[in-house]
Amino acid sequence: MSDLRKIIIDDTEIEVDPAMTLIQACEEAGIEIPRFCYHERLSIAGNCRMCLVEVVGGPPKPAASCAMQVRDLRPGPEGQPPVVKTKSPMVKKAREGVMEFLLINHPLDCPICDQGGECDLQDQAMAYGVDFSRFREPKRAVEDLDLGPLVETHMTRCISCTRCVRFITEVAGMPELGQTGRGEDAEITSYLGATLESEMQGNIIDLCPVGALTSKPYAFTARPWELTKTETIDVMDALGSNIRVDTKGREVMRILPRNHDGVNEEWLADRSRFIWDGLRRQRLDRPYIRENGKLRPATWPEALSKAAEAMKAGKVAGLVGDLAPVEAAFALKGLVEGQGGAVECRLDGAKLPAGNRAAYVGTAAIEDIDEAEMILLVGTNPRLEAPVLNARIRKAWLRGAKVARIGPPADLTYDVIELGTGRAALQALAAMDHSDKEGVAGVMILGEGAVSGDDGADVLAAAMRTAEAGHSKFLVLHSAASRVGAMDVGALTEGGLSAALDGAATVYALGVDEIDIPAGPTVIYQGSHGDRGAHRADIILPAAAYTEEQGLFVNTEGRPQLALRAGFPPGEAKENWAILRALSGELGSPLPYDSLAALRQALVKEVPHLKAIDEVPANDWTIPEAGPLGEGDFPPAGANHYLANPIMRASELMGQLAAAASDRASAKLAAE
Repeated sequence: MSDLRKIIIDDTEIEVDPAMTLIQACEEAGIEIPRFCYHERLSIAGNCRMCLVEVVGGPPKPAASCAMQVRDLRPGPEGQPPVVKTKSPMVKKAREGVMEFLLINHPLDCPICDQGGECDLQDQAMAYGVDFSRFREPKRAVEDLDLGPLVETHMTRCISCTRCVRFITEVAGMPELGQTGRGEDAEITSYLGATLESEMQGNIIDLCPVGALTSKPYAFTARPWELTKTETIDVMDALGSNIRVDTKGREVMRILPRNHDGVNEEWLADRSRFIWDGLRRQRLDRPYIRENGKLRPATWPEALSKAAEAMKAGKVAGLVGDLAPVEAAFALKGLVEGQGGAVECRLDGAKLPAGNRAAYVGTAAIEDIDEAEMILLVGTNPRLEAPVLNARIRKAWLRGAKVARIGPPADLTYDVIELGTGRAALQALAAMDHSDKEGVAGVMILGEGAVSGDDGADVLAAAMRTAEAGHSKFLVLHSAASRVGAMDVGALTEGGLSAALDGAATVYALGVDEIDIPAGPTVIYQGSHGDRGAHRADIILPAAAYTEEQGLFVNTEGRPQLALRAGFPPGEAKENWAILRALSGELGSPLPYDSLAALRQALVKEVPHLKAIDEVPANDWTIPEAGPLGEGDFPPAGANHYLANPIMRASELMGQLAAAASDRASAKLAAE
């Protein structure tokens, strides 16, 4: 610890890393420094001047603590530790002056501002401001921007902290915002008046310390003190981003990210943040039974009786959809296998092996990307499959990591070394000598699209052999939030989906909307939305959505996380596990648990690592047996980024974003 340096902050002596900035050192000492432009995940701008502190023996004026490092401080005349003051008269006067400047042009519209109650400027004006202003000039006004359907702008309120510019440029990798003009004419604007295209643009709403950038769909619907806040897990992709769901009564009003350094840091993809309007539309709120080709409403006893009758008619195939919690997959497995049937969760045809966790999850944690020097993407487009993970890869690239890809070309917001587009390139890479990679921190990320073909098992084995030869950690990037958890509980059949459906008289579809179930068998659909699965169904059992029940979800790196209930399902809809438990009683072979707690006890007894919430278990490395690779390119991934599941397809906002993305993709560019 000899490289630490002593520093005295407000009469408290602490030891800190000399590379720390003064604002970070003050946080280590438990002292809060006000700031507007500084953000620990963005580059330092040093332009709001709110974080001024007094450096004793330094310049005779206050110093910006965000832009000065501890190593820049001079010791005292006799070698004493440097002294920093954050509460001296000089600092108090400086902060009052800065606040007075910030409020020269800021409109006093707190009562009608959507940021009211959670506004940094409001809080800091109360804490550090004065009750008068010496400025009598008329206030400046700026035209509002049209940034698209997600971000509402009131640019007259902007204090030019440039957080939005730095985020969209550095983290999202799409420099769509900038600052023009100087002095009083300076303003933040988009280039050529264009709307934002980034899949992560909603994060600038959280970053904006004033009401200049607010959520357009949420605007004027609620105040923060009216909302009930629930910490839970996102299921729009397999990353398992940590989120906070804010509800007002029974309605979800907004979704915000929570900080989790191991998963999503503090960012959130737009489709996860703005999906909440899809939770209100096209909901299934009562059971239905199909008679004479038409669905009619039914009671729960009638629907369960009809479902039990169908399940007794012959072989049952249980299919686990993309949004099902682990408890529901476990209960479905117990129910269907108790009837002699087969269950399957790999609905996209991915040839991922049962039991070999290193082959369907990998050995890498998401955090390993931060330290990687070499990242290889195989058959995946992380920008569309997991935008927050893509931002993490970009962060590693900015730090100096090399990123290579085998798969179809696509703009990932960072430079990529193209190794080829398909199996031939992977075969060539597997055959190369990788002895020069020893000691180089590497991560291989394998997309599900690469292992969904007929030779998927062979592609998986070749990728694992390449990762082992290159001394790289291995990560499988799933697209469905339920997939890893369902595979952990063994909800799969030898031979995959076709084997499970072969000869089935009844198909129990647990939230299955992404595949077409063949004609013939009776379909029992249990889900939350009237999507494709409900249209095909003969019996519909209405279930809770992900914000309406407690559930375990295991993310793409194998980390079990607990989602909590933020509201209640509409109408007569029930929790997923409870429907399956009730149906098992109707079948005369009740599942051995009557509560969620008892179900979880049975679950962790069978799969012990699910008990370790928020921990990434180590997986034993075993490369499966496989034959030679086939031919052809890997398919492009994530084509339906904004319409990937029934909740998204029910969302009006996601429809607008999908239409805009489609228009951009088909737009013809003028010749230069």
